[in-house]
Amino acid sequence: MAASDASNGSSFRNAFGSVLSFFILILIGVLAFSIRLFSVIKYESVIHEFDPYFNYRVTQFLTKNGIYDFWNWFDDRTWYPLGRVIGGTVYPGLTLTAGTLWWLLNSLNIPLSVETVCVFTAPIFSAFASWATYLLTKEVKGSGAGLTAAALLAMVPSYISRSVAGSYDNEAVAIFALIFTFYLYIKTLNTGSLFYATLNAIAYFYMVCSWGGYTFIINLIPMHVLLCIITGRYSSRLYIAYAPLVVLGTLLASLVPVVGFNAVMTSEHFASFLVFIIIHVVALVYYIRGILSPKMFKVAVTLVVSVGLAVCFAAVAVLVAVVASSPTKGWSGRSLSLLDPTYASKYIPIIASVSEHQPPTWPSYFMDINVLAFLVPAGIIACFSPLSDASSFVVLYIVMSVYFSGVMVRLMLVLAPAACIMSGIALSQAFDVFTGSIKFQLPNILDDSRSDVRDATSDNAVAPTDVAKTAKSEDTTKERTSKRSKKKEKEPVEKPPSKSQVKKRLLVLPLGTSIIAIFLLMLLGAFYVVHSVWAAAEAYSAPSIVLTSRSHDGLHVFDDFREAYAWLSHNTEVDDKVASWWDYGYQTTAMANRTVIVDNNTWNNTHIATVGTAMSSPEKAAWEIFHSLDVKYVLVVFGGLVGYPSDDINKFLWMVRIGGGVFPHIRESDYLRDGNYRIDSMATPTMLNCLMYKLCYYRFVETDGRAFDKVRRTEIGKKYFKLTHFEEVFTTHHWMVRIYKLKPPRNRIRGKVKKSKSKTSSKPTSGSKRRGTGRNPF
Repeated sequence: MAASDASNGSSFRNAFGSVLSFFILILIGVLAFSIRLFSVIKYESVIHEFDPYFNYRVTQFLTKNGIYDFWNWFDDRTWYPLGRVIGGTVYPGLTLTAGTLWWLLNSLNIPLSVETVCVFTAPIFSAFASWATYLLTKEVKGSGAGLTAAALLAMVPSYISRSVAGSYDNEAVAIFALIFTFYLYIKTLNTGSLFYATLNAIAYFYMVCSWGGYTFIINLIPMHVLLCIITGRYSSRLYIAYAPLVVLGTLLASLVPVVGFNAVMTSEHFASFLVFIIIHVVALVYYIRGILSPKMFKVAVTLVVSVGLAVCFAAVAVLVAVVASSPTKGWSGRSLSLLDPTYASKYIPIIASVSEHQPPTWPSYFMDINVLAFLVPAGIIACFSPLSDASSFVVLYIVMSVYFSGVMVRLMLVLAPAACIMSGIALSQAFDVFTGSIKFQLPNILDDSRSDVRDATSDNAVAPTDVAKTAKSEDTTKERTSKRSKKKEKEPVEKPPSKSQVKKRLLVLPLGTSIIAIFLLMLLGAFYVVHSVWAAAEAYSAPSIVLTSRSHDGLHVFDDFREAYAWLSHNTEVDDKVASWWDYGYQTTAMANRTVIVDNNTWNNTHIATVGTAMSSPEKAAWEIFHSLDVKYVLVVFGGLVGYPSDDINKFLWMVRIGGGVFPHIRESDYLRDGNYRIDSMATPTMLNCLMYKLCYYRFVETDGRAFDKVRRTEIGKKYFKLTHFEEVFTTHHWMVRIYKLKPPRNRIRGKVKKSKSKTSSKPTSGSKRRGTGRNPF
């Protein structure tokens, strides 16, 4: 009966714990979704940043024209006059996911717009990512660590920065795919199930569809497999977890048009193939050991190892021969910049010019993962007690993600899940130790308090006379002695403590210390929550297209970007071409519906260098370059009046470097005075006469009479000048966006014969058209 009651009690506790965990996970999902809605509550439901506008435009095309037209879509409104094949150059995972959500909601008679679905896709998948983190951490260290890690990921600022409502970028769904792929790999590793191995390959395929960061997966998992083989932890479960992933995953990845044969031809994937060969050699060795005698096994192993090494060397030789013709040895520029942080700054300035490709500063770690940075080492230590295949994987995951996040600030996003997993394990183990110490000591304390109460009661019940007191005390002493002797007779002989009891006693901490430690951990968690909510509400909720600032007279809203794009949409022809720096290409195409020369895809360095050369050239040379590209309007972003630091003047040196990388007559030293970048009276003549300077500072002196630049905190060097080849057509309210129109060729011709009054002579001939149409002098 007692055994059955105990089993019923334990099953009830397990059922109650499962139900409680389920409701906690629901609340974590609600938290992950709601904490990302500050941008919609404070501003409006709008797409953020630059890249999301392209994704939104592609999703609109998909929902309107269907999947087949999407795969074959040639976009002639970007990279004029080259164009771009959209279906073969994008990772379609985000677009297909949002399009499927939109179709599903509309089929259920929930008529949401495509923009609304795109805005809320990232918060929805952040809840999915939290649940995937619970599943992954549960496989490593149990449900308690899983719930803690899921709650931490729901609020981690690094992930919030890329998944707020309106942040419709690839990482919105890719982080969920990354964590879920790792979970299925660990699940397969723990169970040896071929079913989970197949699901793992499908999850990897979804990750390949979603983000170029899938190469992190296909390199991290082979590293873990190799680590297990080297440390003697090979098993059939390891083989089942890895081999199907390489075969099925690679076949599925090659179906994605943007990847194609790169899945087997680029160096980022070669590590998986090499480990695939090694694990088969190891599996063959283990198989032979089971069927041969020890003597024959040595001979067979010698043969197998010799053949295996020969095959490996042959495969490596073939791979080296394939990639030897490439100047980068088969590595992409971004991958090389991860392996060598100085590579991009030396050879590919277009990659180095992107702010998210810069290495992070130390304060950014505290900003993005906060107190998790201090809990990660404790989590790593906890993973080694005991060390399993799953815990060794998450340790390798955190080590590699720390390295890559130190190279590129964008990869702080990959570090965030690993830091949450490690911190969840550390907090769970710490709470287990502290609460276990309290539980272990609490019964003794209660027994002591009860005995004290009994002693106090017996003392209060004594007679008032001294004789009665003495007699009573003697009787009480005898009674206690007899009770203790009876108890000793009834008690069995004590057995020596077992190893588990000794270990439990070693982990017991003083009661006061445990209570204080739990209080400090709760205080640390409260600080993390406050910081995360502040980051979500203030630091990462503001859309870059609508800016705000606070001053003594209240809140100021700067809506200049949408004002400029609306002007372009309503006051220019549909086929007009707009030139700007590549940062604003996606927004111009999506919001103004106008053709751009370059955009954020940055696939053609020469085309971007041509625009950079035009911006760095004198006005006449720049006019000729833009006219050869059929450009009619030039857009520049200027923050000198309101103090907006991310303007084109601050980005100008990158234009010079990128342009000079293709056209040698553009030299960075010509724009620097004694190695310093200046726009004041000490600026170089080349700087003061370049097109970017003139378009930004034209009529700037009329604003305050001094032409004081609030970003550079100085007065400009050249205040009064006129434009001869461009004319100002629109400047936004706060002067943040300025649009200029190229003057036609006839307005700049001097010393020619006057126009004839006849209508026939007023029209230029075909020959004059050809002479007036400039070609790119570079």
